[in-house]
Amino acid sequence: MDFYLSTIWSIFKALPVTIEIWFFGVAIGLCIASLLTWARASGIKALDLFVRGYVFVFRGSPLLVQIYLIYFGSPQIPFIRNSEILWAIFQNPMPCTIIAMALNTAAYESEIFRGALQAVPLGPIEAAKAYGMNPFTRFRRIIFPIALRLALPAYSTEIILMTKATALASVVTIMEMMGVAQKIQHDTFKPIEVLTCAGLIYFALNFSIARAFAMVEYYLSPHLRPPPQQGTTPAPVADVL
Repeated sequence: MDFYLSTIWSIFKALPVTIEIWFFGVAIGLCIASLLTWARASGIKALDLFVRGYVFVFRGSPLLVQIYLIYFGSPQIPFIRNSEILWAIFQNPMPCTIIAMALNTAAYESEIFRGALQAVPLGPIEAAKAYGMNPFTRFRRIIFPIALRLALPAYSTEIILMTKATALASVVTIMEMMGVAQKIQHDTFKPIEVLTCAGLIYFALNFSIARAFAMVEYYLSPHLRPPPQQGTTPAPVADVL
């Protein structure tokens, strides 16, 4: 029992590194995905072809290969090797891993956002046009809220997948949770015990993220909540106001 507790604590101490990789990868990926979604919806042929190629490449190749190419391959490019700023970035495994994760998740997220925008019903959009809303107001008050609710389940799944993908950072010498777990495993020769402890921490982390997204989805979908039970006393008007 002491071994399990000490192992969990040792792995848990690397949680800030895992969260740092996850947070910046997801945040930068969200910004890139938003730009890709806009480019795809702009109607410009060149941008549409670029986004299609980008999505095809990054969804069609493993994230591990992308991390290897960015970390081990980028120093071979003379432009990067001769630039002090770029060399300082790409010789460090942490920025390389974050860049690879951001580029990878942006491809998936852009398709999630594109599908959500296309799934918005035409009825509310036509009603907003008839009401006289300008395109920006129509997007802000009609299209975006509906698309956000539609994209949230698939987006939450992608976020959880990115949480698990942080374990790949250990292959480029980053001592996040999986890197620490592998070191303990090599020192103790107890792979089942150590990996079980690591799996429990990842499970708890992903469960927390899933519950957080479920709460957000519940908040954004009042029309899907069960109606109040009959016979309940309505709130006084003074309390409502």
